[in-house]
Parts: sequence; C-alpha cells; structure tokens
Amino acid sequence: MKTYLVTGGAGFIGCNFIKYMFAKYNNKIKIINLDKLTYAGNLANLKEIETRENYIFVKADICDSKVVDTIFKKYHPDYIVNFAAESHVDRSIEDPSIFVKTNVLGTQTLLNFSLTNGIKKFLQVSTDEVYGSLGNEGYFTEETPLNPHSPYSASKASADMIVKAYYDTYSLPVNITRCSNNYGPYQFPEKLIPLMINNCLQKKKLPIYGTGNNIRDWLYVCDHNKAIDLVISKAKPGKVYNIGGNNEIKNIDIVKIIINTLREITKDNTISEDLIAFVEDRKGHDWRYAIDSSLIKKELNWRPKVGFGSGIRSTINWYLENLKWMELIVSGEYKNYYEKYYGNRRIIFSSK
Repeated sequence: MKTYLVTGGAGFIGCNFIKYMFAKYNNKIKIINLDKLTYAGNLANLKEIETRENYIFVKADICDSKVVDTIFKKYHPDYIVNFAAESHVDRSIEDPSIFVKTNVLGTQTLLNFSLTNGIKKFLQVSTDEVYGSLGNEGYFTEETPLNPHSPYSASKASADMIVKAYYDTYSLPVNITRCSNNYGPYQFPEKLIPLMINNCLQKKKLPIYGTGNNIRDWLYVCDHNKAIDLVISKAKPGKVYNIGGNNEIKNIDIVKIIINTLREITKDNTISEDLIAFVEDRKGHDWRYAIDSSLIKKELNWRPKVGFGSGIRSTINWYLENLKWMELIVSGEYKNYYEKYYGNRRIIFSSK
C-alpha cells in the first residue's frame, strides 16, 4: 500500500485532491493529512472520508519538527504532496512574516525529513505567480525566470528554489508543479469566484480591483489534481511542470459571468451588474497570467478536461446546493467542526 503525506489537506485544493485519490485508488493507498487548520482549513470538507481506516488526520504546523518526525517514524510515507501554504495575496501584503514562515521554513522542514527518511517523491505544489506578470502577449513556460511581485509569490518562489536545491545538492526526488488560478467546490470565500457568488446571493457590493481588466488563466480543481497524480507517479525527478486551464479571462468578465449565471439559475433579477463596485487597485497587482502547459501535455499526456463554461456553472451550482457550508464559513462557525468531531473521538498528534 502506498502512503501519502498530504500537507494542507483540509484546504481547498488539498481536500479535493484527497477525495480524488480515494475515488481513484480506494483502499490501495493510505493518506495522512497534516493541516494546521488556519482560517482556510476546514475539516468538514472531508467529513465523508474521515472514518476511513486508511485516512489519518494530524492537526499540526509543518514547521513543527517534532510532529513531522513522529509522522515519518510511525507511518513511513512514500510520497509527500505539499499543499500547505498561506496563499492569499492581500493577507501577504498586510503581514509577510507568516508567509515566509509557513511557505519557506515549513517546506524546508518537510524536505529535511523527506531526505533522512528516503521518500520516493516530494511534490511541491506551487503557483504561476512566481513568474511575475505578463504583458498582453506571451506565456509562462517552465524556463521563464522567476520574478515574483508580492510577498506571497516571493515566498512560494523561495520554497521552489529550496526544493530544487535539495534535488541538485542531495538528489532528493522532487517535482514542482506551477498551476494557474484554481476554482471549484470548497474554495474559501476570500477568493474571487466564491466571494462574488456569496456577495451576489447576499446582495452585497462586488469589489473589483482597479478597472477589472487584469487577466487570469482559470483551471478547474479536479483537472489540477489529475495532473498532480500524474506528476507523482510518472514524472522524472527534478522536473518542473506548468499546469494551466487555457481559460484566459478578465476579472470583470468573470464577475459578469457569475452575475448572469446566478440570475439565470435563481431567477433573481436583483442580481445584476449594479452590484459591481470598482475599488482601489491592489499593490503590485500583476497584469496578466497565462500558462504554457505543453510540457506536461507532451510528457505525461495530461490535458484539462473541464471547459470554463461547464466548470463555472458546476461550481456555482455546488455553492447554491451548499449554502449552509458557505454560511458556516462566513460566520466562522466551521472552526467548531474540529472540536465537535475530533475533540473526544480520535487521538491525533498536535503541538497544542
């Protein structure tokens, strides 16, 4: 049985990855989910699998070397999939220090124990933001120089370089994936798409930075997780892969699509573009991201399957069907799930 240590598995992409892996491999794998449960980590995202014998949750910080050491000694993971990261650009502008600690020092802690325990693969889940900003033409390739502009992207670029150094210096088997903007179920509502969905339903203003003409490439989370699985199992160590959705869309157009789709589905004509409110632009706001995914397509035969039209409709329908989930997130009540379920029922490692 292959054993995976998944860090940040209670977050948006991580929880979708864990569900994907169990759906594909069922009882052929074991997953240890190590998550600090910061504001964006929600164990309720995984409630349907939490009683599985081949799933273990550990509440701890990836910087906590004692807990990480215990996990390696007890479970002997074959593969490390590092989703754990502080990931919101605005929060990084307000306080860069926590981003450096988690994203850089936490990654280095995991690398150290991976090296001393002879793991088969360390996969660093990174972002296209490490490349900086594009003009109106061109694409990020794996050879594009790193040029991060926010404390968040700088911390992710730093982590990537540490990961690469462990491959170059110690021959630790690693891969790095750099994805475009993800969207889909369970995304924390500080991000553009779920924020706009929730604000539309609540009839709140829809804040858009600057003119709204900044461009992002959008990738459905399930397509991303399929790519990660392929990289873990088939990629040669040391390789970097860009993972993009081939869906370049202006932020303002994303918001309009959400407005129109919600109005159509709910038959609520009060959901309209009148809710849009342009606000002062984000500091260091990158103009355009666009990913060239030709390498992973060529070497691993991966391609995104979900087009943005169907993906955004599926995402909106999920949020409409899970209004209680959104309500608990916005109110902060989701944080109580950990204590309700795990408080007296399961023994887990924790630094607290």
